[in-house]
Amino acid sequence: MPGAAVSQNDPGLSPLLNILLANRGLNDPAERREFLHPTLSSLADPMDIADMGRAVNAVIRSLEEKRKIVIYGDYDADGITATALLLRFFRNLGAKASYYIPHRIAEGYGLNRTAVEKIAKSGAGLLITVDCGSSNADEILYARSLGLEVVVTDHHKLRPDAFPECPVVNPNSSGRSKRHRNLAGVGVAFFLAVAVRAALRERGWFSKVNYPDLKEYLDLVTLGTIADRAPVLGQNRILIRSGLGVMQESRWSGLEALKAVSLQKAGMVTDVDVAFRLAPRINAAGRMGDARAGLGLLMEDEPERARQMAIMLDSENNKRQSLERQTIKEAEDILSASCDLGAKRVLIAASKGWHRGVLGLVASRLTERYRCPSLIFSLEKGLAVGSARSIDGFNLFGALEKIGHLMERFGGHEQAAGITLRMENLERFKEEIEALVEAALSDEMIMPRLLIDAQLRFDQIVPRLMGDIDILRPFGEGNPEPLFMSRCVKMLRCKAISGKHLKVVLRQGSSTIEGIGFGMSDYLHMEGRIADIAYIPEVNRWQGANGIRLKLTDIRDAKDQG
Repeated sequence: MPGAAVSQNDPGLSPLLNILLANRGLNDPAERREFLHPTLSSLADPMDIADMGRAVNAVIRSLEEKRKIVIYGDYDADGITATALLLRFFRNLGAKASYYIPHRIAEGYGLNRTAVEKIAKSGAGLLITVDCGSSNADEILYARSLGLEVVVTDHHKLRPDAFPECPVVNPNSSGRSKRHRNLAGVGVAFFLAVAVRAALRERGWFSKVNYPDLKEYLDLVTLGTIADRAPVLGQNRILIRSGLGVMQESRWSGLEALKAVSLQKAGMVTDVDVAFRLAPRINAAGRMGDARAGLGLLMEDEPERARQMAIMLDSENNKRQSLERQTIKEAEDILSASCDLGAKRVLIAASKGWHRGVLGLVASRLTERYRCPSLIFSLEKGLAVGSARSIDGFNLFGALEKIGHLMERFGGHEQAAGITLRMENLERFKEEIEALVEAALSDEMIMPRLLIDAQLRFDQIVPRLMGDIDILRPFGEGNPEPLFMSRCVKMLRCKAISGKHLKVVLRQGSSTIEGIGFGMSDYLHMEGRIADIAYIPEVNRWQGANGIRLKLTDIRDAKDQG
């Protein structure tokens, strides 16, 4: 609705769209306007992020003095895309730039002293961290003692201890603009590039080198932001909406090769494609071995080499999937041998031999499956190295801060964390975490819940509804695909598809509509009954169809059949 005045009572918006926006916390007219019309012109000023000015000055000094710049990135997709973005940006400017990505298993998360020594010996003058660094005060002091200038760009929780005197570009810094607060690491790196380009333009730099078009980098920003499950709201929504457009025909050979290997058919690349097909293959490199393979793909400009690299990452992802399934089964076996899995408030499992690269994924799956915080540890060389995931209502990082004395190190945020502790402290750690969870989570908070956006009648499921839903795209964290419910629906002609999926014809009043429930063949017995259903309406294009169907998420006997 170009040109429409956006407010909660705007007659240009349907009543349902107003409800959907309010459910996503969008009540302020300015926020709604930005959400409904996410254009690059609405991006916030990068100088509003803490320490951005000092960081820009440090970068420009290095460029003018022709000092070598090293980008130090994390080994996940967020860190890899951020590293690729700044590497390409600085090389575009004619700078001497290289990178360092630590090995997940051999070095672990964040800066380490050995890596810092290697970077200093390489002749670097400026070290820029991306997607890490906020918990590395000691390592940064060491880097400075070796003559390195350091700029931290990160989005993780800042530790409360005193930080060394260097620019820390982190939107989580207190007292700063909140418009950047949900950025992923690659988003912070992008805003650094925007700010540096603006400063260089003022200095007349681009009479000497080509002016970089940062819009071409937005597909990298989109890949890293979605992979990191950052909220698809505010600045992230603008970046992702534009980035998906750029991704349809990427400038980068590596991304084009990744699309060819990952996507089942040609067509528009969606947020779902990025989250479940592209991102896992970039992450697979860091999870299974060396994250440099993922970065190498994003930096490769020769199409055939890029194709071969993408095939290799696809194979690594298949290995990762197999290992993840195996580890989940082993963790559940360990847990079920000592407790009733369905009754636990927190799940903590540890074993020798578990691959560190899948611990976070296993913790995520267990948290989703059992609706409680999960902590999964690999036991090795006297240490318990683990990943943790939480649920709404339990601040994981805050809990870890309370028992920090039991750990060698930890980092993360409210919903996810990485932890290292000595094996002799593991039992005490379990006791302390269990006590903190028991105090924080009630029975109601761990009950499985469906957050329904609105109740609909079947006669309301019309093309206008699909139009309202499309306005909200792209979906993701903070902006989930709308979920609806309908009451007193007759379940007609239920049948199983591929042995595990449910296909059903549904009737309410005089309206009938087809439903599909993936993995819901257990509901075949509901045929002929009156039910309440939860679902996501979608356009069914399977085998040339073009109607609306309901993607079912839950079914129950109708509460009121009158």
